[in-house]
Amino acid sequence: MQESPATPVISEPATPDNTLLLVDGSSYIYRAFHAGGNWSVPLPDGSQQPTGALRIMVNMMQSLTKEYPAAYAVCVFDAKGTTFRNDIYPEYKAQRAPMPDDLRSQIEPIHEVVRLLGWQVLAIKGVEADDVIGTLAHMASERGMRVVISSGDKDLSQLVNAQVSIIDTMSGKVRDVAGVTTEFGVPPALMVDYQTLVGDPVDNVPGVDKVGPKTAAKWLNAYGSLDALMQRADEIKGVAGENLRKAADWLPTGRKLVTIVTDCDLSPHVSGLPDMQALTLQSPDVAALRDFYTRYQFRSLLKALPDERQAVAAGNGATDDLFASPATAEAGPAATETDYRMITTEQQLQELLQRLQQAELVALDTETTSLNALQATLVGMSFSIRAGEGVYIPIAHDGMDAPPQLPLQLVLETLRPWLENAGRAKLGQHIKYDRHVFANHGVQVHGYVHDTMLQSYVLEAHRPHGLESLALRHLSRDGTSYEELCGKGASQIPFSQVPVDKATHYACEDTDFTLQVHQLLWPQLEQDEQLRAIYELEIATSEVLFRMEREGVLVDAQQLARQGNELGMRLLELEKQAHAVAEQSFNLGSPKQIGEIFFGKLGLPVIKKTSTGAPSTDEEVLEKLAEDFPLPRIILEYRGLSKLKNTYTDKLAGLADPVTGRVHTNYAQAVAVTGRLSSNDPNLQNIPVRTPEGRKIREAFVAPPGSLIASADYSQIELRIMAHISQDPALIHAFETGADVHRATAAEVFGVAPDQVSSEQRRYAKVINFGLIYGMSSFGLAKSLGIDNTAARNYIQRYFERYPGVQAYMERTRELARDQGYVETVFGRRLYLPDIRSGNGQRRAGAERAAINAPMQGTAADLIKKSMVEVQRVLDTGGHATRMIMQVHDELVFEVPEAEADWVRQEIPRIMAGVAQLRVPLLAEIGLGPNWEQAH
Repeated sequence: MQESPATPVISEPATPDNTLLLVDGSSYIYRAFHAGGNWSVPLPDGSQQPTGALRIMVNMMQSLTKEYPAAYAVCVFDAKGTTFRNDIYPEYKAQRAPMPDDLRSQIEPIHEVVRLLGWQVLAIKGVEADDVIGTLAHMASERGMRVVISSGDKDLSQLVNAQVSIIDTMSGKVRDVAGVTTEFGVPPALMVDYQTLVGDPVDNVPGVDKVGPKTAAKWLNAYGSLDALMQRADEIKGVAGENLRKAADWLPTGRKLVTIVTDCDLSPHVSGLPDMQALTLQSPDVAALRDFYTRYQFRSLLKALPDERQAVAAGNGATDDLFASPATAEAGPAATETDYRMITTEQQLQELLQRLQQAELVALDTETTSLNALQATLVGMSFSIRAGEGVYIPIAHDGMDAPPQLPLQLVLETLRPWLENAGRAKLGQHIKYDRHVFANHGVQVHGYVHDTMLQSYVLEAHRPHGLESLALRHLSRDGTSYEELCGKGASQIPFSQVPVDKATHYACEDTDFTLQVHQLLWPQLEQDEQLRAIYELEIATSEVLFRMEREGVLVDAQQLARQGNELGMRLLELEKQAHAVAEQSFNLGSPKQIGEIFFGKLGLPVIKKTSTGAPSTDEEVLEKLAEDFPLPRIILEYRGLSKLKNTYTDKLAGLADPVTGRVHTNYAQAVAVTGRLSSNDPNLQNIPVRTPEGRKIREAFVAPPGSLIASADYSQIELRIMAHISQDPALIHAFETGADVHRATAAEVFGVAPDQVSSEQRRYAKVINFGLIYGMSSFGLAKSLGIDNTAARNYIQRYFERYPGVQAYMERTRELARDQGYVETVFGRRLYLPDIRSGNGQRRAGAERAAINAPMQGTAADLIKKSMVEVQRVLDTGGHATRMIMQVHDELVFEVPEAEADWVRQEIPRIMAGVAQLRVPLLAEIGLGPNWEQAH
């Protein structure tokens, strides 16, 4: 190590010419990998090259240099091998998982492209990236330069001073001197002492046992430093003081491990140091970047290069990118010149209306007061008709400098003829939310024909679908974020207080980006008949969900209160029982106290350990221990009932509309890659129904006077889909003849006549039927049935001998998934499997199991959506008063006037069974009752 310059240069004002930008490349590549997935492209030699992290890394580097202009820039990576810290402490970073193979193969291309972008790239053997960053930061700040470090690693906080700051581009957090002091409770100068006390579990560096951030900060503020603290360690009372004294011999070693070195000799690796000109950010090598982007099929980046937009021929051909959707392959550049305007006069509003009436398609977006769609009110709305253009109508901005704005009702009444005209085509990002917002003001928007969130969901379900992600992925644009405008956390301001000029740019950018993303994604959907049909199904489903969410479901608050009281009494009983068995009082909600009693006092066997090495007390462990010991059984029941009380009986009534008594859930449409819907606020799909207490919760979902609740669902839908996809004759025959498929399977597997099948044999067959759909192994089957592996293997072998079509389907599907990177539902929905070629055997095996199951789950999701759309169409055209109020997995729930009960009982199952023709008949069953539970 070399000595640092002794005399600091007086700091100059911070300017790009005087700024060094340092990127923690090792942090960046993992973020890029997790953000971009590990999709692949075929290379000229026929191999497949993962490129997800590579593509996102380019975006991140380009965005960073745009946001933080600097004359000097270095991207620092960790090199392979050990460092001096491993010599000091062999266990240093010992528990870290190896780098995923799909990321490792992208490291060299990432280094290459960062260099081509003009950056100095460093990865020095034997020296950690943090130490290189520390040395460069120290070197620059000693010369009076401003240093900006881009990283999410809190360890680098010890480098912060008046000239060195850290920015976390993912969270927007800035760690300057004040930021570090606020976040950790100590100034940067004490961060080494702080980290020494707390330790670093990520790097496997122990600190003082049971001393956390608050205690460490309190001690350091009281004593001034770690050295001063240790000199007076005898004054520290209690367990913490005892542990501090025990750690006295270790702490000097811990300090060496956590201290970032700031005097590494970098001159052999960077020609020209210590002259900072050696770190100058160079101009991108456009010609080499063109070759690089061509090699890895980054067509949007190619088109964005100078003089390249017209040079990329339209006939280049679509990429065969294994995990990229057609949309990604065809992504083009965003419009870079913008014309964003604000409307504040009636004349401007009338002129806008004329343009809207004449436009073929308009992107529409709302700015509101809340993320809760049914409570949000308008602050403003924006429109875009042409790429690069946008207009914003501020309505309810109330900041100190807010200009005069058009009245809300005037705007709504002027635009109502266009908004409510189904013949005027509209586009949005998450249109269901915006429809609710307008409906809250009495405007029923019609004519929504496109939703970019759903376009992305159909084309690339395995990726994020927020507009920010879509713009970055497809337009290479990272527009203004909501947090940039409004802040975060407790200091966040409402959108209504954002200065109107900034709000105008933000809102217009949203609709502009939405329009541009649509112009890239929609042509890809148009070209694929099946994907287009899935997209149209999603658009129609969005309409039904909008109506269901506004309708809500009636809950009986008094019944929920009674159930909550009953659960509370039972929880008290269980607590007393647990204390009696343990022979002491303890907190049944504390895993730590439970662990001390289980493994310290009672000596129960340790089933598995947590990531920190402590014995686990999770649900799987409790279930295993509950087979032999009473206390785990009690705690399992306590946890289950406590969750019921806290999640449902105590909260549902509070979530209901105080006027109507109805609960309005939100159905998230673009979440599950299989196409299934997700319910939240409250989650109506996770109400446990395997226990009497769980089923009683459904009794509180009631029909109003004069009506009934109807519940209709598909019978054994995934097994029927398996029969259809596998074309197995025996399985098809069982469904065609209306046989009990589990009894039929038991007869085949156990070699007995169907009428001789015992209840135990049928239970085994049911587990086998559903287990194999989910790709269950013999080990998993053995665990589920409580039998040995040999018996489980024999059962599976006999099953496949009787149902060879199922085995052939599984083998065929695994091979197909490996070849193309995705599988499909019966109707063509694509289900991508990024880990199907992973070098990690566990991840690859998981992807293979998903490949087998996903077509079943996905097809079931498609069928229930088809049913929702068709049932709603029949209800509307027939003028029926029956209303669809819930969707739960394969079940539809209705509120039915008593006069329509017979019609619903007969027609709804018929409609649901007729939405598709499979090789086996679809069967839907229905029940009616005064509440949801009794309707089953």
